[in-house]
Amino acid sequence: MPYPEAVLFDNDGLVLDTEAVWSRGEQELFASRGREFTIEHKRSLVGSPAKVAGQKLARFLDEPGREDQLIQELDEIVLRELEGGVDAMVGSLELIELLRRAGVPTALVSNSPRRFIERSPRVADTGLPFDAVVSAHEVPEAKPAPDAYLEGCRQLGVEPSKRVVVLEDSPSGVTAGIAAGLFVIGVPSVPGIELPQADLVVSSLEDEQVLHVLGIESR
Repeated sequence: MPYPEAVLFDNDGLVLDTEAVWSRGEQELFASRGREFTIEHKRSLVGSPAKVAGQKLARFLDEPGREDQLIQELDEIVLRELEGGVDAMVGSLELIELLRRAGVPTALVSNSPRRFIERSPRVADTGLPFDAVVSAHEVPEAKPAPDAYLEGCRQLGVEPSKRVVVLEDSPSGVTAGIAAGLFVIGVPSVPGIELPQADLVVSSLEDEQVLHVLGIESR
């Protein structure tokens, strides 16, 4: 397989295990109201843009009209939780390094706020080894709209096509990559999440099929 023209990575649950950090923050938010945070809540929230997540939280917590406040509260809790540490997802850093050695442009494209995107790799001591970084808070519409991935392509100077690969762990991210016209590999990070729209679904970034699509399996 030839190398792709570019590879665009999601962050939370794909490059870094920050979904665990978000889960701890969500648990704390619910517990502060005497509520239990369940796996069903997590499956619903994973990958959701801030506006949609706020609507879901307001519904789950019976706090209509407080969507923006709930998201702000959750963001602050999660940023505190982040300081407790975060690990890289299995295979993510090795894959990024292989692509860098091959000269393949890479971007990080996340629905998270810019301050979380920039702080999490410092806490994980991984740096931001990408040619471009896009927060969906900085484009007209967050994932599942294609805007963030189209902006990633623009910053890398590549035309959106199936020769550009997206790596995603959430339904909204997969939908965004497909809508942008890119080749999407789904790698679910939360049990029970299904990604049927993806061009390829694997259980780990270390799967040989990932290396094959990226053209680096035998080089």
